[in-house]
Amino acid sequence: MLSCKELSVEVGANKTRILDRANAGFKGNALNAVIGPSGCGKTTLVKAMLGILPSTGDVHYGDKPIRDSADLQGKLSFAPQFSIAHERLRVEEALRYALDLCVVDKAAKIERLEEILKRIGLGEHRTKRVDSLSGGQLRRLGLGLELVGDPETMVCDEVTSGLDPRSEDQILTVLQRLRDERAKSFICIIHNLAKLEFFDWITVVYSGAVVFQGSLDALNAYFEIPDALHLYDKLNEHPLAFWRERWDPEVLDELQQVDAVGGDVVPTQIPSAVSQTYTLLKRKAVLFKRDRGYWLLTLGITLGFPLLVAIFALDGLPQLRGMAMNSGAGFLEQMQDNLRFRIDALETASLVTGLILFQVILLTLMGSNNGAREIAAERNLYEKERFAGLSPKAYAISKLLFTSAIAIGQGLWMTFFVKSVCDFPGPWVPQSIVLVLSCVSMTAICLGFSAIFKSAEKASLLSVYLVGFQLPLSGIVLALPETLVWVCRPFINAYWGWSGYFGSMIDTRFYDAYRMQNTDLVPVPMLAVAVLLVHFLIGSVMVFWGCHKKRWV
Repeated sequence: MLSCKELSVEVGANKTRILDRANAGFKGNALNAVIGPSGCGKTTLVKAMLGILPSTGDVHYGDKPIRDSADLQGKLSFAPQFSIAHERLRVEEALRYALDLCVVDKAAKIERLEEILKRIGLGEHRTKRVDSLSGGQLRRLGLGLELVGDPETMVCDEVTSGLDPRSEDQILTVLQRLRDERAKSFICIIHNLAKLEFFDWITVVYSGAVVFQGSLDALNAYFEIPDALHLYDKLNEHPLAFWRERWDPEVLDELQQVDAVGGDVVPTQIPSAVSQTYTLLKRKAVLFKRDRGYWLLTLGITLGFPLLVAIFALDGLPQLRGMAMNSGAGFLEQMQDNLRFRIDALETASLVTGLILFQVILLTLMGSNNGAREIAAERNLYEKERFAGLSPKAYAISKLLFTSAIAIGQGLWMTFFVKSVCDFPGPWVPQSIVLVLSCVSMTAICLGFSAIFKSAEKASLLSVYLVGFQLPLSGIVLALPETLVWVCRPFINAYWGWSGYFGSMIDTRFYDAYRMQNTDLVPVPMLAVAVLLVHFLIGSVMVFWGCHKKRWV
């Protein structure tokens, strides 16, 4: 089973040690409890042994060393205290999608689904949504999700936390049945000392160190207490050094000689990255459909922002259409000879450039909304599924595909609506591509922030700041020093969206009017498209890198 020697965890710039040279071993085909006062390092010990937290020391599963959580795939599953499943899924759906991500054989998936529903006692609740389940039912579902990959050992963080005594007993009875009928092993971090009678092996953690392991009777005798409820009072009677000196970790050697299971387990065959990507996209489509607030917001800004552009263009529409109808030669002569006409033309050209920039800024704001919270908001769920075998590549690709699909729709609708209402001249295809890429590239960048940051709030805030700086740093509305312009400009989405769109108008009177006042180079659409594609690639790299990094919240 799982064991460790001299395991330590340090955090922060000062290298504060929160787990100090821990020695522990858990029994196979048994219920193992990990107990200790709040903040003593129970969860730290378990996460370090699972490779979730960086640590020093030795960890083994059976007789094989564990260097990373990937070494435990197919052998062990981990159920964190919170984030059991997507709240808008039904019980059966949550289990089915989990099976699709972890199991290849279709017949086996159907059989295992029914078996899991029966074992966790949720067969009659299979059509209930996760957010309507009681606390006890959520814990049962959490166990069911960990049973999907049929692991030999399951680690449960606070499996009975917040439950009433009856529900606690029911959950622990389910664990006992799984131990007896399926030869499963459980490592449970618990708080309720009155429930230790359910457990075969107890580990006591105190001030970042393991100070005892054994049965309940052995615990009471070792600490000279009438029952486990007096344990913490007893621990507080002496400093940590006393308990460390008294505890003999040689019990580990005896335990490992008797209980050297694990190591020879053959991991379940995991579906390919393509299959997992397809499953994730199907699940995301269901979740998007059921999240009424989110899709209404997305629909609202998709339809409303182009309308906002049209509203700002209303007063200038006659001038826009008038300039578009003038003949080329006559227009140029009037521009040169008629001061009043020249002023009107420059004002109209300014309106056009402003409306184009307004479209691009709104599309970057849509991109921020698409990507900023997408990964960070469900990080623990992703890490849990990744521990069970989900490919980070499949997860990253599914997020890029889904958010980019929304961004493409938003860019196309912005192009169609504004061109139709405002009669903007120029070819449809390059203008559509530029606006689509403005939204898609910003979506990818903000999705990258969401993958890198643990907090959805931090990712959203940084995305909003990024959009806010687009306007002044583009150098289109406010003049910037020449050196600063070319330092900032390659990274400014709004500039390339604007220049690519306006550059497509090179054969129009708007472009001629703009050039009468401004001689700055306007990049051709192809260059703008290339730069925006580079922005998208940068965002994609951020997404893949962030998804490969372990970021348990």
